[in-house]
Amino acid sequence: MPRPPDPAKRRALLDQVRQYLIRNGLADLSLRPLARSLGTSDRMLLYYFGSKERMVAEALALDERRPLLRARTLLDTTGSPKDPAWLRRFMEEIWQRFSDPDLRAALPLYLEIVAASLLHPERYGPLMRDLVSEWAGLLGSVFHDMGMSEARARTEASLLVNASFGLLIAPLADGDWRRADAAFRTLLDRLEPGWRTT
Repeated sequence: MPRPPDPAKRRALLDQVRQYLIRNGLADLSLRPLARSLGTSDRMLLYYFGSKERMVAEALALDERRPLLRARTLLDTTGSPKDPAWLRRFMEEIWQRFSDPDLRAALPLYLEIVAASLLHPERYGPLMRDLVSEWAGLLGSVFHDMGMSEARARTEASLLVNASFGLLIAPLADGDWRRADAAFRTLLDRLEPGWRTT
């Protein structure tokens, strides 16, 4: 009977895989060069993760600083009522998380995965769909708690999530995070009054 994978070794490999992906991107990712860089073999990576796509998904999900985890923590710990002013503060805090240098360094990789999910939906489509649907579900529940119907809560959440993701893309190309910050605040200025109409 084969020995089960060592959880500590698996976790260490995932940490290394994530750093490799941030440095080298996804487009030319091949298991053999990756394995050489990590001091292991491609067979060993498949033993631990089953497939390249699963390995990538798990490596990205591992980051404990990612904003989605912070957002869940904020929702779980806050005792304040969910109203438009609260939601605005919540979104401003989440947006601020993207100022973290490590997180910004990882953003080009996420953009690459978005493109890969369009070109190869069978490989990376589920990863992006899960990410977007998790954000939309999280914010949809907040809008619903604010008294919106389920259908409207879903629409408002989709608008906020999709617009926010879009505002993260431009500064990856031009480096102008100040303009992206101003645009995000303007987005909230435009959306917040509509959240008050329940």
